[in-house]
Amino acid sequence: MPLHLDTTQPDFDRRFTEMLSMKREDAADVNDTVAGIIAEIRARGDAALIELTQRFDRLSLDAAGLAFSRDEIAAHTATVSVEDRAALTLAAERIRAYHARQMPQDMRWTDPEGASLGWRFGPVASAGLYVPGGQASYPSSVLMNAIPARVAGVGRLVICVPTPDGVVNPLVLLAAELAGVDEIYRVGGAQAIAALAYGTETIRPVDKITGPGNAYVAAAKRQVFGRVGIDMIAGPSEVLIIAQGVQDPTWLALDLLAQAEHDADAQSILITPDRALADAVVAEVERLLPTLPRAAVAGASWREFGTVILTRDLDEAAALSDRAAPEHLELCVDDPEALAEKTHHAGAIFLGGWTPEAVGDYVSGPNHVLPTARSARFSSGLSVLDFLKRTTLARLTPGALAAIGPAAVRLAQSEGLSAHGMSVQARLAALNGE
Repeated sequence: MPLHLDTTQPDFDRRFTEMLSMKREDAADVNDTVAGIIAEIRARGDAALIELTQRFDRLSLDAAGLAFSRDEIAAHTATVSVEDRAALTLAAERIRAYHARQMPQDMRWTDPEGASLGWRFGPVASAGLYVPGGQASYPSSVLMNAIPARVAGVGRLVICVPTPDGVVNPLVLLAAELAGVDEIYRVGGAQAIAALAYGTETIRPVDKITGPGNAYVAAAKRQVFGRVGIDMIAGPSEVLIIAQGVQDPTWLALDLLAQAEHDADAQSILITPDRALADAVVAEVERLLPTLPRAAVAGASWREFGTVILTRDLDEAAALSDRAAPEHLELCVDDPEALAEKTHHAGAIFLGGWTPEAVGDYVSGPNHVLPTARSARFSSGLSVLDFLKRTTLARLTPGALAAIGPAAVRLAQSEGLSAHGMSVQARLAALNGE
């Protein structure tokens, strides 16, 4: 049974805090193992990558077989049905259109002292996109990672996707094709992250790595950060639904189950001031759960981490949501726009009962790579900005240097950095004919 909380209970705050602190992923320390894998890739390149792919994915390759050839990609994508191709194409078009609007503008201006200042944006030269394989092989994740990178202008896009036992998901390859990916490698795990970061004889290194993965992939991303950029360290997925008014309990139950079926460690939370609605939704979850193909996964998630919270009103619900800072926030209330103004920490907000979070996973347009584990308090979902660098620009005229240079000299002297001050003072002296 899910956890039931009520804000009128005297021990509510303690129990709510404990719920937020629940460890929802495997606590096994994988850092030493991952460090060893990275060291192997750095030392032996392709040879280590081939051995590790054989060990973990039961797939025998040689260096030439690490990458999918153009003929292989064409053969696999040709098997995709017309209906699936149309759906994926629609998703790609909508994701591309949304992210194109995120592109920032370069700026340049002259201030009152005569200094020309500004900034410009430019893409990273190359990006590596990790796509989980096996049961969690999602073509939608390819689109969500690769399209913002391409919109940002990244010159070289590389995908690593494991194919355990040689099983290939044609939709993943089609998504890569629709997104404009340049290279696709059939390798995964920490070894793929290491290859993207440090390079091998076959795989050239990249500048930034994005994409979800298991605990080993997450640990590898942590360890290569600094050598390359990364997007985020994603944890188990989560949804928080605030509901009140005339809502369909079946719809809400399905939204909770849609999150639960992702992973046994996923979390689904319902917050409502309406006890009757809460009871109806829970009853619907229990009715629908056995009918799901992934009932075992969804059931484990719902039993271990599902939570139902009764509040006094929607203001209290919004405050609790902010404390949770959920990855996905559904506002299934009569006036979702007004409630959205009262919520400040969420990876993505879905407004109204006709906007299920599931549509955001695929075709609404915004990115589904979002901050988890309360990190929406300080971070954002993946966007074109993750693939751009901002470079500042400054140009001083002699008059501008004369106006602001003495302050720089003074500050340099106060910090004990004499050469700093001298580099400015020498120019000021030249202006004064000294």
